[in-house]
Amino acid sequence: EAQEDNSRLPWVSKKDSIYFWYTDDSMTNFINSAAVAFGEREDVHVIPVLKEGSEYLEAVNEASLHSEQMPDVYMINHDSLEKAYLAGLAVAVDDVEQICDQEHFPASALSAVSYKGRTAAYPFFFETSVLVYNENYLAEWAAQNAARELLGLGEEDEEGGSADEPLDESQLDPALLAAKTEEYFQKAVPGTVDDILIFADSYDVPEGVDIMKWDVSDIFYNYWIVGNYMVVGGEAGDNEAQIYINNPETLQCLEVYKALNQFFYIESDTVTYESVIQDFMDGKLVFTIATSNVVERLAQARAEGSLAFDYGFAPMPEVSGTLKSRSMSVTTAVAVNGYSSQKELANRFAAYLVDECADTLYEKTGKVSANWNADQAGSPLQIFRQEYAKSVSLPKMMETGNYWLLLEKLFARVWNGEDVTALTQELSDQIASQVSGR
Repeated sequence: EAQEDNSRLPWVSKKDSIYFWYTDDSMTNFINSAAVAFGEREDVHVIPVLKEGSEYLEAVNEASLHSEQMPDVYMINHDSLEKAYLAGLAVAVDDVEQICDQEHFPASALSAVSYKGRTAAYPFFFETSVLVYNENYLAEWAAQNAARELLGLGEEDEEGGSADEPLDESQLDPALLAAKTEEYFQKAVPGTVDDILIFADSYDVPEGVDIMKWDVSDIFYNYWIVGNYMVVGGEAGDNEAQIYINNPETLQCLEVYKALNQFFYIESDTVTYESVIQDFMDGKLVFTIATSNVVERLAQARAEGSLAFDYGFAPMPEVSGTLKSRSMSVTTAVAVNGYSSQKELANRFAAYLVDECADTLYEKTGKVSANWNADQAGSPLQIFRQEYAKSVSLPKMMETGNYWLLLEKLFARVWNGEDVTALTQELSDQIASQVSGR
């Protein structure tokens, strides 16, 4: 009898509990429903806690040392993982569900969450940028080029500027014109920066429309230009020995970027991401560069009838026929706290969140899961995922914490015509001295 009574005492019958910290209020419904479902299935309590984003890791540390309610498992941006790992706030994951592999995640996600060869967290969702285009303008360009070709107005015949003259298509066979237009349309999405410039040269652009504009003041939308060659920390962004900033390919890429200012005159101090997306939605741009939030925004505007054209998404173009591009990405991860006494449960919940809940993540939060198996093929999100798969992560070395800002300044100065070689050398020297501590 006495034993039975004992078993009803709260500290005896208490379910296992873990605390999960996160910083983004738009995740609340998603996290709450995942916590409830997992809790019911495993007969445990998962207690979500929404925290301020500023000084977040410091708060995790403080609670881990001094609070009964420390986070056992928490969301963290991948570039803070070195700091968290070295402080014991993130430990190598115990991948019991066996999901930290390339069947579940692209290599870019796995390297984003690895530190010194260990998987220091579970990849959750990501952000990167892709090319967005106005399909109606691409179709118009295709029709113009088809008509020109069939009328025998090749580029070599255009000394008189026939590109600007109205095309008389009445004498052309409509079936032939349609077939030729389709042929051009298949080639309309640019594969390289040169393709964009050729498009610009051969399109009678409507009044008030620009070929391309993007937020040149933000490194996130510029990084693809140098991403394949400017190496800071290697693939995982954690290796001080792998820093190659000043190299011939990086310089060539930056010269291409500098030259673009002649074609697309964009005021770097007044342009914003918001203004660019609005211009695109107003039909004032053929191409722009955008992050994944644009998918829902365009779809909504289309549904409401305020967007009057077709549009599409494509991977970022290569810098040239010989120079590759590579976008930047940021991965949000789920880390297990080294101070937790419930690591096994924390690992299971983290795995549940990033794998079994991946399918509903986008519709509930607008975040794109890093998991290959989420969101069916055919969705524009797959283009973002392809770009993410070849992207390069922001480095996670604490000594290079200001790399992003320094690079942003470099791009601004290059855009405004300053010397590429001198600026790159300056950045290289600064990062080298920060890493060596001299």
